[in-house]
Amino acid sequence: MAEATDTYRTIAAPTQSLYKEKGSKFIGFAYPVDTEDEVKQILSQLRKTYFDARHCCYAYILDAQGTTYRANDDGEPNHSAGDPILGQIRSASLSHILVVVVRYFGGIKLGVSGLIQAYKTATAEAITQSAIVEKVETTTLQVNFGYEHMNAIMSLVKEYHLEIKEQDFNLRCRLQVAVRKTLVPVITGKLSGMATFDLI
Repeated sequence: MAEATDTYRTIAAPTQSLYKEKGSKFIGFAYPVDTEDEVKQILSQLRKTYFDARHCCYAYILDAQGTTYRANDDGEPNHSAGDPILGQIRSASLSHILVVVVRYFGGIKLGVSGLIQAYKTATAEAITQSAIVEKVETTTLQVNFGYEHMNAIMSLVKEYHLEIKEQDFNLRCRLQVAVRKTLVPVITGKLSGMATFDLI
């Protein structure tokens, strides 16, 4: 049986590491994340907390296929910080993760190869601080339907173990459910004719 393409490995909880090289301090932070908004909030908070640091370099991967990613050198020489961080995330086969390395310059230049090694090490240490967990990628589906379809739709929710994120049963019924990505075509097919739905 082919392996499902909607499972991924990520870290269980945020972690921190510290690596020192020739007076420079590299503080690594790893976070489980799902969206670019989460990434922006975390980066904003770290930049406020470590406002006196020289660099705040990072990389992230947000999907199981590894196609939604970014690496940022934040003023370090090209490809000396963001790419090594990204490389460590990929070599650990992780996604839905952000790693940020904050650098305090110690007065001695490390050279490009020294920087690459320092950013790789700080990233690897931050990743190994946390347990690795396997999760399932989901999509949120908003379903609107009339009361006459309530039983059928709730049976579908139960049958496929869909997680209800929001529900509203006023004049018409509205549900927001988390659906495993590979099941989306099946679920929307079964809802067809009973409800209107949007992927959100």
